[in-house]
Amino acid sequence: MHDANLPDENLNKGSKIHPDVLKLGLASFLTDLGSEMIFSVFAVYFTMIAGASATLLWAIEGFADLLASSLNYFAGWLSDRSGKRKVFAIAGHGISALAKIILLFTSSIIGLSIFRIIERLGKSFRGPPRDAWLSSVANMGTRGYSFGVHKAMDKTGAILGPLIAYSLFSWLGEKESTYEILFMIALVPAFLGVVILSLVKDKPGVPIPQEKITQTWSFISLEFKRYLIVASIFSFAYFSFSFLLLRAYNIGFSIKDIVLLYVLFNISCVIASPLIGKLGDRLGRAYMILLGYLIYLFICLGFAFATTQWQIIVLFVFFGIFYGIDEAQSKAFVVDLELDRRGTAIGLFNFITGIIRLPASIIAGALWLIHPDNSFLFGAFLAFFALLAFLYLRPDHKKIEVK
Repeated sequence: MHDANLPDENLNKGSKIHPDVLKLGLASFLTDLGSEMIFSVFAVYFTMIAGASATLLWAIEGFADLLASSLNYFAGWLSDRSGKRKVFAIAGHGISALAKIILLFTSSIIGLSIFRIIERLGKSFRGPPRDAWLSSVANMGTRGYSFGVHKAMDKTGAILGPLIAYSLFSWLGEKESTYEILFMIALVPAFLGVVILSLVKDKPGVPIPQEKITQTWSFISLEFKRYLIVASIFSFAYFSFSFLLLRAYNIGFSIKDIVLLYVLFNISCVIASPLIGKLGDRLGRAYMILLGYLIYLFICLGFAFATTQWQIIVLFVFFGIFYGIDEAQSKAFVVDLELDRRGTAIGLFNFITGIIRLPASIIAGALWLIHPDNSFLFGAFLAFFALLAFLYLRPDHKKIEVK
């Protein structure tokens, strides 16, 4: 078994980023480009064109996220059990690409709901095996940087996708035929992503064929379990990104400007992710996790007390920095703690935190109805509590148990 404090098997194989990290990032960029082209207009299409209610949209989104969180754990365990990474990553990308074909044949509420659920399941199924694959080709000394670069390439799709959609609607007008053209265009990068991924050389793990999914908890490291406790506490501090957009609207931003705030958030994440990754490789991943909690605490307090537009702009920039830490460095840290069952650990991490974030958003919504500031103050309190829990449990340190 690997010790979280011992050198990784790739530690002494060079300090440069592995070319396969860029290839995996390119595949993610293309897939996200196609998805974000659709999702930037999906809510409007679902409610205005198909005629669904906003309540049904929320229900479908919540149900899709719930299913996706459950599949994360299974996908990671399946990948570790077989030792295969590439085949499951391709399957996940392929499911998301094939789901987009549904949009070419139906605009019904049922058809669109099926598309959203299947596409989300594809993203969930590919995540843990791909991240385990990514961690296998990345050196220990550049693991944080590798995850940061991958996240930056992935989020670049979230910048260009909405901009392509915006340009298309500006050129052709806001009509149903424009949506159909957009859906056809989105298929191209989605399937290109699958092709790129199929050309990358696999880096399989050591299979664990006898281990059942119900036995995993008994075998994963104590350090990872401690981090999972901290991450679970922090997940309750989460609220939907729509709360930030709504807060910006209440401060005085127009709908058009809010779209630009979303782009600004993604640009901030793209720029910060590799830099934060390099800093984590140099100083230690635990410091980046703590930095993320501190930034989130600052953001929550900022949104609670912000009164001017420039303050909101600054907060969106910082939220992009936080997102780069939370989405990339947390996974790199998970792999640091659990090398033997990388896919399972990432899947379990995504599963637990994803399940918690659903009631967390409901709690934030209830607090918002009382007063918007309450949602952010509650998030700040939990972020501070998670920070203290991390300092107390210290999952980055191996503790000797006395029996």
